[in-house]
Amino acid sequence: MNLLQGPSYEDETMYSKKIVLHFPENLADQPMVCRLAKDYDLEFNILKASITAEEGGLLVLELSGKKENFEKGVSYLREVGVKVQPLSQDVQRNEARCTHCSVCVTVCPTGAFEVEPDMKRVLFNHDSCVACEQCVKICPVRAMEITLT
Repeated sequence: MNLLQGPSYEDETMYSKKIVLHFPENLADQPMVCRLAKDYDLEFNILKASITAEEGGLLVLELSGKKENFEKGVSYLREVGVKVQPLSQDVQRNEARCTHCSVCVTVCPTGAFEVEPDMKRVLFNHDSCVACEQCVKICPVRAMEITLT
């Protein structure tokens, strides 16, 4: 973009969105982000990543490009077995239900949970959460909840 002339037509057609990719273990070693860049002309910014070939994992990306290419790229990911969710999902903790058992601490890939040493309470840092849903699945008292924002 030329700052003196204002935005070009190309700038107006650009689309950018943050998404969370959940990889099963059989896809963790595949070059999918490379394919998004090469085959669908999408730029990516990796915001968070926790992936191993043995366990699969998650990847939080900001993808930018033409909206049509974005939609085709996301369709490709889903077709090969990657679960794609918008980052607009939010995880909240129901304080009344939480027993501070600390199970969530062990599964959180971003370290959004930590145990307060003195009180043995689990602290939840909402700003570090990428809404991967790992804590929602494992919480024995269902204190972690998904909300759409």
